[in-house]
Amino acid sequence: MDLSSRDATGPSRRALLGGAAAALAATAVQWTPLGRIPAASAASTLATPPSFPAGISLYQQTFQNWSEEVTVDGLWTCAPATPADVVTLANWAHAQGWRLRPLGAAYSWSPVVVDPATPAANTLLVDCTQHLTAVTVHPASGSTPASVTAQPGVTMDTFLGTLKTAGYGLTGFPVLGAATLGGVLATGGRGTGVPATGETKLAGHTYGSVGNLVVSLTAVVWDAGSSAYVLRTFQRTDPQIQALITHVGRAFVTEVTLRVGADQRLRCQSWFNVTAANLFAPPASAGSQSLASYVNGSGRVVCIWFPNTTSPWLRVITPTPSQPWTSRAVSSPYNFPFNDIVPKSISDLLAEIIGGDAAATPSFTAAQMAGVSAGLISTASWDIWGWSSDVLLYVRPTTLRITSTCWNVVTSRANVQRAVSEFYAAYSAKLAAYAAQGLYPMNGPLEIRVTGVDDPADCQVTGALGAQLSTLRPRPDHPEWDTAVWFDMTTIPVTPYDHQFTGEMEAFVRSNMGAYGQVHAEWSKEWANTPSGAWTDAAVISGPIPDSYTAGQAAGDGWAAAVATLKTLDPSGVFSSAFLDRVLQ
Repeated sequence: MDLSSRDATGPSRRALLGGAAAALAATAVQWTPLGRIPAASAASTLATPPSFPAGISLYQQTFQNWSEEVTVDGLWTCAPATPADVVTLANWAHAQGWRLRPLGAAYSWSPVVVDPATPAANTLLVDCTQHLTAVTVHPASGSTPASVTAQPGVTMDTFLGTLKTAGYGLTGFPVLGAATLGGVLATGGRGTGVPATGETKLAGHTYGSVGNLVVSLTAVVWDAGSSAYVLRTFQRTDPQIQALITHVGRAFVTEVTLRVGADQRLRCQSWFNVTAANLFAPPASAGSQSLASYVNGSGRVVCIWFPNTTSPWLRVITPTPSQPWTSRAVSSPYNFPFNDIVPKSISDLLAEIIGGDAAATPSFTAAQMAGVSAGLISTASWDIWGWSSDVLLYVRPTTLRITSTCWNVVTSRANVQRAVSEFYAAYSAKLAAYAAQGLYPMNGPLEIRVTGVDDPADCQVTGALGAQLSTLRPRPDHPEWDTAVWFDMTTIPVTPYDHQFTGEMEAFVRSNMGAYGQVHAEWSKEWANTPSGAWTDAAVISGPIPDSYTAGQAAGDGWAAAVATLKTLDPSGVFSSAFLDRVLQ
């Protein structure tokens, strides 16, 4: 670890943070897209796309992702009303040499939609959130299990709420309800959960990614026979669907049908008196307060540990059909309102950090944890009970924005405690080494979750095939690797030395845990970090990442096969970008 010289980008980072200070230091406000300029407006700064199809709404708008680290000024954006409009756009783009980028809610960290190098001259964002939002539940009937058909622009809030009303739900899903279903599927979105000891999985559910429940999907693809883009529906038994379930933004899916099962009542108990030392103890000394013990007991555990504090925010979630007398019943999501507010005590410390006083970081993280423990008490939310989406959804767009680097290790259930113990030890030691030099790159929590892996049989389609680019794809040569442990490292965007720190931790995860598991980067987060930033480690992008989808898979069923399928379905790269051209080689 070479920290002998200050980061050359330090002053510009401080200036950027200083510009964001007022927004971060105040009570958070709703995230909204940056201003729109209609195509016919005199204020437009771009030449109108040539021969643009009539009848499709067109406007100029700046793209900005949730963490505000990916901002591209003044891209043309359109809002198709139907899947047929997307076909029209694809054929127009092919003829004009343009590229289309599917756009959801932009609640992501990685540049899978666009990146700062995206040329405004020939890139069109295709906003799915205005019209492509239909969702229809198909209840179980006779021998046909329940399913749901939805379009990509529907938010997870609406999607899960519709399922709940019909009596159905999912075991796991991303906790930000404003995200769109299309974005969740494209990046392999997942939640939290493995079977507790003695628990039997409900029919129609999965402990893997949301995409593991796909029964069929419809996408816009190139048809060689007609030399045009068309809509084509792929069943779960079609080999090409393996590249489309988790396509990382390299395709355009207009509709998907997912298997669903009966909704579950869950109890969520929050603890803040279990020490990190006990929770992350080495396997040889782990006791009843170890993470593995909680996972075995309840199956669903979320651990949020603020650096430089003693005890994490531990959430233990247990399937519980009847309301315990100590639990508070909830009937809607977002039951941790303190999570959305930045108190003055915390904002003052954040202002100090932004102003250059990095030594305030331990006080800042301690204040965040104190806010959590006080909030749990003041809102009576330390023990809640309700339907799955009401308990599991808890992050709003108003939450303090942090950036996130996340990797997982697909390993055996028996290795869960080993993985978290080794990561905690390395993470703590590295924090201490940086602090000894007056550097505090991580001022957000470390979040650890445990999930299952994808099992195609969960979608209840005979002969179902798996998603080739899912971060939860199992290894056929290691059937005992049935569990994934997720390490999500967060900090305020562009904190000095954050990318150097996370790059070093990524290397540790790959080298150390690769000995007993398969390591993947989470597509929607930051990865391939170097001191120059995220997604800048060319060696990782061309080596360990593609290798992680090839190792242990059958011949012709790995990374190269997925990339080849995506290129076959879109040979002109209409649904690609400069970033994806670099990643999906």
